[in-house]
Amino acid sequence: MSADEQNKAKYQFNLSSQDNDLDETEQRLLDTFKRNKNSSLKTLLGIYKGHYPELFFAVALFAVKHSPVWILPIVTANIVNIATNPPQDAGKKILTQVVIMVIAIAQNIVTNYFHTLLYARAIRNVERDLRSTLVRKLQQLSITYHNEMQSGRLQSKIMRDVEQIETLSSQIFITVLSIIMNVTVAFSVVVSKSLTVFLFFLGTIPVAVFIMVTFKGKIKSYNKEFRKAMEETSVHVMEMIELIPVTRAHALEDKETDKMDSRLYNVAKSGLRLDMVQSYFSSISWVAFQIFQVLCLGFTGYLASRGKISVGEVVMYQTYFASIISYVSNMINLLPIISKGLESVDSIGDVLLCHDVESYHNKKKLPSIKGEITFENTGFKYKDSDSFVVEDLNLKIKSGETVAFVGESGAGKTTILNMVIGFIHATQGRVLIDGNDMEDINLRSYRSNIAVVPQTPILFTGTIRENITYGKDDISDEELMEVIKAADLDEMIEQLPDGVDTMVNEHGSNLSGGQRQRVSIARAFIRDPKILILDEATSALDSISEEKIRNATDNLVKNRTTLIVAHRLSTIKNADYIAVIGDGGLKEFGSYDELMEKKGEFYRLRQLQI
Repeated sequence: MSADEQNKAKYQFNLSSQDNDLDETEQRLLDTFKRNKNSSLKTLLGIYKGHYPELFFAVALFAVKHSPVWILPIVTANIVNIATNPPQDAGKKILTQVVIMVIAIAQNIVTNYFHTLLYARAIRNVERDLRSTLVRKLQQLSITYHNEMQSGRLQSKIMRDVEQIETLSSQIFITVLSIIMNVTVAFSVVVSKSLTVFLFFLGTIPVAVFIMVTFKGKIKSYNKEFRKAMEETSVHVMEMIELIPVTRAHALEDKETDKMDSRLYNVAKSGLRLDMVQSYFSSISWVAFQIFQVLCLGFTGYLASRGKISVGEVVMYQTYFASIISYVSNMINLLPIISKGLESVDSIGDVLLCHDVESYHNKKKLPSIKGEITFENTGFKYKDSDSFVVEDLNLKIKSGETVAFVGESGAGKTTILNMVIGFIHATQGRVLIDGNDMEDINLRSYRSNIAVVPQTPILFTGTIRENITYGKDDISDEELMEVIKAADLDEMIEQLPDGVDTMVNEHGSNLSGGQRQRVSIARAFIRDPKILILDEATSALDSISEEKIRNATDNLVKNRTTLIVAHRLSTIKNADYIAVIGDGGLKEFGSYDELMEKKGEFYRLRQLQI
């Protein structure tokens, strides 16, 4: 392997199979998906490991609570036989049969409660654990993965796919269990009474198997197509909601509605195909089994007329056969639900088995840092690209220095910041933090010492206090007010009805752009970082807001290593150094005055803005 290949292998994103910070339950679920990745059914059964005792007793209780269904045909046959050929104590015998039946029915209240409690508790716990494991995994997957995977798809996997698995599990422990037990008991009673009738009953099995095999492939295919259509539509619905202000501002409501109608039409079309194949499937199975039931009635009636069986047994066999027909039909009708559930198992497995994760295993922890950053022949290119975004970058930033990165769009400025954050890893050379190769350090411990103020502030629904103190719940009111003042938010806070406890709407829509950005800066302040990263924090603001942000950032950068990506070059006069990025590397480096005197690339860019 060449030196370049070795370097690339070393610095590409870690694909370690080691899973970070999973508790025992989450690790067990992940191992189950890995071990049974080629079998959705085995995976489904495996995720309930640890709940088997509950499920065992749930099954036992189900057998007890469901016993009236099996006893009733026998009791009915006994009463019919007694009535058609009454003995001297006929009344007493009929009463005995009635009492037995009443007791068998009454116990259902207690046994059904505990059966439901046991199986539902197991299913709901697994449902919670699956969602928790998915959330944990999403927190570990690389930023590259999240950039490539639409958030609507991930939301669908966490909510809809887990719900489909819960539905399938419920059907297994209610309908499927009922079907298996009822058919087993019915066949057992029939074979003990009459081998001839039993052989007739067996004739239904090949028909059921043939129908299921015939339709299974189509149902699975159409269900997969429908699920993908739903995921894609979910993505576009989220985008549509995000774009409503832009859509309304440009009077594009009709165009956006037409576009969504087209996608909704495709979903409806996919759903209709699925509904029709399921309906066709259900109809054929129903007709086949109804014909079998009529044939059973005629066959057992003929045996009774020949004295082979009693009249009561005709009723018993007809009841059992009707039960078998009903349950087998239900089993066939469950096939679409089973198909959806197993498809959802595979869908969740796509996330849980993805290896594009940050590995913290056996990495050096940095509880504190000085803030020195060194780029040694550093380069980065995307895995499907032949050209470098940044190449052979050599730069040393001392602790406490402020360095601004400028250059044309696409020059690689944000790529450099993302390598410092650890969102992406250098594919050439090294990035060092206090002399430590970033490939060798625990990024979580390192990131606890940095703060990022993005170009577009990200706020969540909650109070201003919660947005500022995010991740720092031990902050006192005095410390919070100091940070608010430093971020030039105190005047705004005083004007709000509930002060710092004022609720922020989704995405901070009830705050101005400058206010949202200052809340984002206050969040950075509260972390007291050693390395501060400002990614075009003032590019989209008016002059007054920009001045307030500049005052806030001037306070924030003191005694910290600060990296700034600047769009407005007038805002970086106070930076210690300015790095001009272009042509994939460092074109110029120096102070503002030095670069203006040099009249090179930075001077040209500055003149364009005057």
